[in-house]
Amino acid sequence: QVQLVESGGGLVQAGGSLRLSCTFSGGSFIAMGWFRQAPGKEREFVAAIRLSAGSTYYADSVKGRFTISRDNAWKTMYLQMNSLKPEDTAVYLCAGASIPTSTYANLSNPSRYATWGQGTQVTVSS
Repeated sequence: QVQLVESGGGLVQAGGSLRLSCTFSGGSFIAMGWFRQAPGKEREFVAAIRLSAGSTYYADSVKGRFTISRDNAWKTMYLQMNSLKPEDTAVYLCAGASIPTSTYANLSNPSRYATWGQGTQVTVSS
């Protein structure tokens, strides 16, 4: 059974940085993504990466501040978050997709991801 485990969340002041990790075991994915969900809001796409090609995709709200990457063993995915803002506060979830998907429209759609982690809380204070 494939499992995803996030880590690295926490409390940080505005302008600070955090690095989230998502470790997966028990299988493999074609693409992986980070989503976030704030209380009372819908799940929002943050970033995605196609594992073999290494191509990356970002929501406009985080472009230039966040960087998604993976390790060479394809077992850990990262989200480096810089210049954090209070509006970045949310539970961050990693997700894996096992079916071919290569467009921004598909990679930013939560329904394309079959496997999800439990999430890690990120809180940015002003």
